[in-house]
Amino acid sequence: MILLIFLVKLLAKPKCCVMEEIQDTRMRLKDWSEQDRPREKLALSGRRLLSNAELIAILIGSGSKEETAVELSKRILADINNNLDDLARYSLADLCRYKGIGEAKAVSIVAALELGRRRKNSNILEKPQITSSEDAYNVLRSVYADLNHEEFWILLLNTNNRVVGKELISKGGSGMVAVDAKAVFQSVLQAKATGLILSHNHPSGALKPSQADKQMTNKIMEGAKYLDIRLLDHLIISDEGYYSFLDNEQI
Repeated sequence: MILLIFLVKLLAKPKCCVMEEIQDTRMRLKDWSEQDRPREKLALSGRRLLSNAELIAILIGSGSKEETAVELSKRILADINNNLDDLARYSLADLCRYKGIGEAKAVSIVAALELGRRRKNSNILEKPQITSSEDAYNVLRSVYADLNHEEFWILLLNTNNRVVGKELISKGGSGMVAVDAKAVFQSVLQAKATGLILSHNHPSGALKPSQADKQMTNKIMEGAKYLDIRLLDHLIISDEGYYSFLDNEQI
């Protein structure tokens, strides 16, 4: 039925308009089959499987009537022997010499390459490595400074015990904080961490763990075993210092 309606509409138009619409439809189908494939490939398989031409095609979005975005990108790269450093030296005017590359597309390419250059030249801050409870305390102490309520934070570690993230799991009142173990493990799995350090504060200044603190630690420790996650410690932090479950042989 849909095809019949489409044909009726075409026949009702002048012949020249019909041919032009058919050509435009063919061009759109051609663009979809080539132009959108890199996007789908990136979404389904990841960015590393895309060629340089496919990545540039995503940036420019479309080509021209004569060639798709991927074909246009290949032509540009062929002129520089696929050397991205040479492409980074292209000015807007250089890029606009190619049919199908206007100022907006040229700006997108230049901006992307500039981001890559800045990333390469940026100083990557070294992730602190946790070798003791004191190391963990030094990373966490600032998040608990001047709090008059309890909070529960976790440190996420890689296989070398370097910190790859710290996250607030929950907030509570002045005397307790409820912790959902599922939220803890969800954060660990999303970060692809292999190690975990628990922490919460006692605004009262007391550093002795409560029975609830011990039960919660044991619950998370059991869950971590099933998920092959290393629970390294649980710190209770106050203005007076900290208490380590590991140092006190509670883990």
